[in-house]
Amino acid sequence: MKIKVKKLFPDTIMPTYAHPGDVGMDLYAREDYDLKPQERRIFFFGFALEFPTGYAALVKDKSSLPKKAGIHSMGGVFDAGYRGEYNANLINLGEEVYHISKGDKLAQLVIFPVIIGELEETDSLSESSRGEGRFGSTGK
Repeated sequence: MKIKVKKLFPDTIMPTYAHPGDVGMDLYAREDYDLKPQERRIFFFGFALEFPTGYAALVKDKSSLPKKAGIHSMGGVFDAGYRGEYNANLINLGEEVYHISKGDKLAQLVIFPVIIGELEETDSLSESSRGEGRFGSTGK
């Protein structure tokens, strides 16, 4: 599948796949910043995408950042129709300030096929083995 990418600033580092066959594109910091413990901040990446309807782009953690420093992505779903600048909302769950340098890998972007459902309002739902069981409903 071809994904169109538009560079919004001359110094933008475009998203890249590190290895053939990888599913996550690395997303790069556009600025230096010190992310304090418990601080949340939106980081912009300087590009916009175009891909077909029936797909979505999801921001995911870089696997090393939560492990090493407690840096976690607070989600982000980009629909096929979105043409704005891509970004990630990051939080520092660690106990130390985490220094981000321009060009650091902050998150990754994964393109997923999705089903766009047709909602049908109803007064009842069919029974299931789980029913209305919530958190911990299956025990330890």
